[in-house]
Amino acid sequence: MSSNPVAETVASLMPRARAELAELVAFQSVADFDQYPKSESEDAANWIADALRAEGFTDVALLDTPDGTQSVYGYLPGPEGARTVLLYAHYDVQPPLDEAGWTSPPFELTERDGRWYGRGAADCKGGLIMHLLALRALKADGGVPVNVKVIAEGSEEQGTGGLERYAEEHPELLTADTVVIGDTGNFRVGLPTVTSTLRGMTLVRIQVDTLEGNLHSGQFGGAAPDALAALIRVLDSLRAEDGSTTVDGLSGDSVWDGLAYEEEQFRKDAKVLDGVELIGSGTVADRIWARPAVTVLGIDCPPVVGATPSVQAGARALVSLRVPPGVDAGEATKLLQAHLEAHTPWGARVRTEQIGQGQAFRADTTSPAYRAMADAMAVAYPGQDMQYAGQGGSIPLCNTLAALYPQAEILLIGLSEPEAQIHALNESVSPEELERLSVAEALFLRNYAAS
Repeated sequence: MSSNPVAETVASLMPRARAELAELVAFQSVADFDQYPKSESEDAANWIADALRAEGFTDVALLDTPDGTQSVYGYLPGPEGARTVLLYAHYDVQPPLDEAGWTSPPFELTERDGRWYGRGAADCKGGLIMHLLALRALKADGGVPVNVKVIAEGSEEQGTGGLERYAEEHPELLTADTVVIGDTGNFRVGLPTVTSTLRGMTLVRIQVDTLEGNLHSGQFGGAAPDALAALIRVLDSLRAEDGSTTVDGLSGDSVWDGLAYEEEQFRKDAKVLDGVELIGSGTVADRIWARPAVTVLGIDCPPVVGATPSVQAGARALVSLRVPPGVDAGEATKLLQAHLEAHTPWGARVRTEQIGQGQAFRADTTSPAYRAMADAMAVAYPGQDMQYAGQGGSIPLCNTLAALYPQAEILLIGLSEPEAQIHALNESVSPEELERLSVAEALFLRNYAAS
């Protein structure tokens, strides 16, 4: 990184950043309070509120959102007449899955092979630290030249929409000229990237029932309708022979015209086992950024250990459908539910229930904010031009903000590059990426104020 005062300040603050990220990661802030204590999320929210107050933020508040979680808000006034920038991150995290599969404890930030490991290190507690580093660097070099609002969400990973509904009820709170969403990531380490599209999502639970109760498979199997077999058959109907998603009435042939994603690189990033084929058709970018994708997230059925010779009377599954920009998530939900019901065999009773939804998003990359970010990233990443990529995941708040503030420019950056393994075992963050992106964000705020 070329020498400049902002970069030098961020570099000097990295030990503090590591210590603060360790404190944040230690909070087991999974916003599923059936699995983790609500107090862990509340303690994380209070930590963030205290950090904002320490940086001179006024109007710091813990917002009780309708889904029973808290988002943290703060306002840092800038010069008179300055533009306003909203910085977003979320402090809730995914469950660590199988803790025994982690090389180091998931809620204990651990340095290994040049990376910092821990749940939320990249997604998205590291994003909050990135915002703090950028602001501290500017304060040390002449001051923050814009008004800054920070919002740290407490339930993004759950998709329960608490902050979206709160924002709709209080539309004046998050109004800004530009929004920086710190919850995506570079295409690969060292390649500065803004995310220009996000797929939306819907979650549907399906319940299949065939019998009043389980039956002995020896006595009744072969004629008695097996609910688990019926569920497997209907779930299989969601994919073509090549693995492409097939939901009746939902188009699956859109193409991606931005940054290419080579298949070999994708196989490496996704850690696909040797000899196992990729699924779907078209380019990798088409498949993960521009087309719908269904995933069976879970099935309720007897475990192998302890299973009895029974015909199952009932079975259920949780199905996720990612929907590309241009497709309304509500309409996609209706199509998915209709497909599941139409493809359930043998006259089995079937019920579907939507339990989560988020709309897809497409940014305006021709805006002044994007030009300001491109110039900032060129300094933070010498010799690299800013790239535009899609993201397979969804951030429902993006569309809420776009609808509430149609004049606002929305940029998506972050620390979740492929090596970060977000949502998986052994999530980690690259401290070099944290440093460079903090510099880029600081320079962006300065460039944007002057544009």
